[in-house]
Amino acid sequence: MTGTTATPSPARIAFPALGTTAVLLVTDPRALPVAEAVLRAELTAVDLTCSRFRPDSELTRVNLDAGARTMVSPRFAEALQAALRAARLTAGAVDPTVGNAVIALGYDRTFASLRPDDAHPVPVGRPAAGWRLIDFDARTRRLRMPPHTRLDLGATAKALTSDRAAERAARATGCGVLVSLGGDLSTAGPAPEGGWRIALADDHSAAVHGPAVAVTEGALATSGVGVRTWRRAGRTLHHIVDPATGEPAPAVWRTVTVAAAACVDANTAGTAAIVLGDGALDWLRSTALPARLVGVDGTVVRLGGWPPDAPPATAGGSR
Repeated sequence: MTGTTATPSPARIAFPALGTTAVLLVTDPRALPVAEAVLRAELTAVDLTCSRFRPDSELTRVNLDAGARTMVSPRFAEALQAALRAARLTAGAVDPTVGNAVIALGYDRTFASLRPDDAHPVPVGRPAAGWRLIDFDARTRRLRMPPHTRLDLGATAKALTSDRAAERAARATGCGVLVSLGGDLSTAGPAPEGGWRIALADDHSAAVHGPAVAVTEGALATSGVGVRTWRRAGRTLHHIVDPATGEPAPAVWRTVTVAAAACVDANTAGTAAIVLGDGALDWLRSTALPARLVGVDGTVVRLGGWPPDAPPATAGGSR
């Protein structure tokens, strides 16, 4: 007698992390505990290294040492190099020296504890110090920033963690792995049949998702201006800052989703597109990366071979 063996559906777990939601899927349900342990270890490490909300994080120490030369850990060096590479590739549209600007806008604590509305006015925006002023020797891991500069690694550190966790979990389990951190999504190992079905949405926690896309390898990231918002003196603000002005990027695109080989590259491109506004289309075309942009008026633009919209699926969202 002959027969077929059904392929098990991917196992899934989700939990709060880094001020957003961590989602983990594995093609072999038996591998879920090992993959989860890997993911949680990576999340703990990046929080201790790159959080600007923890007084004991390495980033806090580095920012306090601005103006002096200091040595950083290998993990911080990796995160800083990713941030500096993003700045270089985007000609400064994504710049890690926006820390002071983000704080001046009122985003000076975890988003969950941020007052959604405040009568206090926002100071006049000031341009970021500029990534080119960061003096970093990757070989010795010695760093010196201009005095009073504050780094914010939020544009790249979370995506880098998705890449690291997915790759490490796939190596540890030998199966396909998907890691999503608030819309920063990375895959490693063999994908399930038909690929990972990912739903796109303005908000990764929304109950109703939009069109779906199949991901067989690589990464996907969605950046947007509609989720992490707050009000100050009647102004609605969001967390993606234009380094050239120190102000929130103009709201031209509601969300930008980009596919790339690595999540840190996908997120870099998506964040840059939000900052570039009307100039995003030409810049994205120059990268040749597949992208889907949704304007504030709901207009959808697809670039780089992005497929037509398919019916909703299971998971996705923007950070």
